[in-house]
Parts: sequence; structure tokens; C-alpha cells
Amino acid sequence: MQLNERFVAWAQQLSSEQTAQYVGQFVHLLSVAVLAWIAAVTRTVFVRIVDRIADHTKTHWDDALVNRRVFHWLAHLAPGLVIYAFARRTRLARRSSGYGRSPKSMLVVGALSLDAALNAGHDIYRTFGVSKRIPIYAYVQVVKLVITIAALIVTISLIIDKSPLLLLSGLGAATAILLLVFKDTILGLVAGIQLVAQDMIRPGDWIEMSKYGADGDVEEITLNVVKIRNFDKTVTTIPTYALISDAFRNWRGMQESGGRRIKRALSIDINTIGFLEDETFERLAGIKKLRPYLEERREEIKKYNEEYGDADASPANGRRMTNIGAFRAYCQAYLREHPKIDPDMTFLVRQLAPSSAGLPIEIYVFSREQRWVQYEGIQADIFDHLFAVLPLFDLRAYQEPSGLDISHAGESLRLALERPQA
Repeated sequence: MQLNERFVAWAQQLSSEQTAQYVGQFVHLLSVAVLAWIAAVTRTVFVRIVDRIADHTKTHWDDALVNRRVFHWLAHLAPGLVIYAFARRTRLARRSSGYGRSPKSMLVVGALSLDAALNAGHDIYRTFGVSKRIPIYAYVQVVKLVITIAALIVTISLIIDKSPLLLLSGLGAATAILLLVFKDTILGLVAGIQLVAQDMIRPGDWIEMSKYGADGDVEEITLNVVKIRNFDKTVTTIPTYALISDAFRNWRGMQESGGRRIKRALSIDINTIGFLEDETFERLAGIKKLRPYLEERREEIKKYNEEYGDADASPANGRRMTNIGAFRAYCQAYLREHPKIDPDMTFLVRQLAPSSAGLPIEIYVFSREQRWVQYEGIQADIFDHLFAVLPLFDLRAYQEPSGLDISHAGESLRLALERPQA
């Protein structure tokens, strides 16, 4: 500044006062431009140094700041601050250097810096375990929206040279229009608060919502939509407020329980159900898992019949073992020894009401394995085995007649009619 004043004094001696003033302003403008250029170069060097430091640190929060370009946007403020600080005294600099636009540009850069800082903060928050229980991305979006609106209002006020309060008072009259425009945003905000407060959904939860064709894991909860990665690798987006107004199924309880339910039945042909004959009993007694049950039941039934029954007169008198009862006992013994079935959770092998499709024997147990592929494999292995052992109990699975069965029956009938009569 002293050099500039000496130059002005020297110029006043050589020319008129007005010429000296313009020459001084030109020198001042040139010095401001040089300082701004130095600030820009310094900004680039500073950003590169920060990036290298972040690459060599063990912490992750600085990586988030670099990846979201927080320092990049903050460094952009340096040239603007230099112009704003040094050019305000020179009228020519105001006209030539864009000083009048400098506050607006710094306001935009400041808003972008805050936006990047919020994104970085959210990335850092997601590294903590609590982020899976309490997602905050929707609230980050709300803050970013408020910052954007505030920056827009202040920028417009600078352009029209009016107070921001004047614009805010005008917005009050347009509240109804704003509510209509931001209806989905407001509904999403309210729904997001309820979802988090009631712990209804978290990122990573497996949810099912048939109305929207969604069946998969929650990837992201935003202000307006919830993104779900379906098991067929497609992505379904559901309005956030729809999770409050409509019903959906969350499988988190199953995942936290440590087991996954197996609930399936096999239908037994009722015509094959009967009392357990001695030959069948001896054959089944060779099954290690079933032998304790058979011996215990035989002693129990023998004592009962000696006291109350008359089994020799009729099979209907007294008590007798049945092949279907022995099969149910075998199912229980087999499943209790299965390494992938949790016996401490609900464990049930039961008969359902008989129907035209036979007598259903339902298996209601919980698998220790929750992963879909492994779970389906365990379930298939169990029923493969149970179907295969049915003939040992003189039982047969029920199956509705197929076209081939009808063809065989027709062929048998034709042969019977063609056979010569004796």
C-alpha cells in the first residue's frame, strides 16, 4: 500500500490529479489480480498436499473429506476473499474485477462447501455401527435443502439489492403453493422421523412389500424414497411415506433370532395308514433313531392292554401302534439330531386336518442357517430324506393322478376286457 501511495504521489507530480487517480487504481487492480493468482496457485498446492496427507493416514474420516472434495471447495474461497478484501477500496476495481459478483460467488462456493461437508459427515457416520440402527440420511437431505434455499434467497437479495427479509415475507404469502410443491418432501420427512423413532426399518433389513413388488434388502433410506435391492438384483424404489401408510413385512426379527423357520408339509395317502404289524415293527426296530421310541411305546401299550383292553378279540380293542405315529416319531428324532436345526426354538411335527389331498404331516422347525441358498438346501435335504423313508413305514405320499396314471389305468382296463372269459 505504501508503494501504491508513492506511485500516486509521483503520478500527481507528472500529470493531473484525475489521471494520477486512474493510474493508481490501475496499479491497485493489478496488485489485486496478482494476489488473487497467487491465492489460486496456493489453493491448488494446498489441496494436493492435503490429499497426499490423507492417503498416508490410518484414519478414515480424512478420506471422506477428500473424497467429498470438502477442501477443494473451501480452497475456492481464497481468491474471492482476496478480491473482496483488497478491491473494495477501488471503484475501478469494482467495475473491472467483478467485485460486485464476489459475494455471490463466495456464497455459492460456501453453500457447496457445506453440502460437501454434510456428505462427508454422513459417510463418516456410516462407519459406526449405530448408523445401521438409526439412519440419518433423510435429515442430512433436509439440512442440505435448507442451506440451498437460504443461499438462493440471499443471492437473489444481493442481485436485486433488497433485504432477504423482504423475500421471506413474500414467501409467506406463497405458503400454500410451497406446501403443494414440497408435499412429497414434507410427507417423506414426517415418515422418516416415524420410521426412525419407532425403529420400523433400517438399512440392511430384509423387507417384503408385495404392493410394490419389493422383496429384498434395504439399501438406502432417503428423504423421499427407500431403495430396496431385490433378490433378483433389481432395485425397487418405494415412497418413504408409503412405509407408514401401507403394510410391509420386515424379516429383521427372524435374522436377530438366529434361526429361520421351516414350515412345510408332506401329504400321506390315507389308504396306506394302518396298525403297525409285527413284521413292520421288527423292520423299524432296526432304525437306531426310532428304536427307543418303539420299545418304550410297546411296553406302555402292553401294560395298558393287560389292564383295560382285550386286543386279542379285536384290533380295535385296546391300544396299538400305527405306522403314521411311528413316522411322526421318526421325524422328530431325525430333526432333533440334525446339525442345522435348532431344537431350542419352536419344534413341532404335527398332523393337519385331512383333506382330499391326503393327511398332511407338517414340519415346523427353525434352521440355524439364515442365508437363502443354504436354507433352501437344508430344507430340500430334509424332505428328500423323509420322502425316501416313507416305504419303510408302509406309507405312500399322496399324489393326484396324472395323465400317465390315467393312461395306465385305461390300458389295464382294456387288457382286462380283452382277456378271454374262463
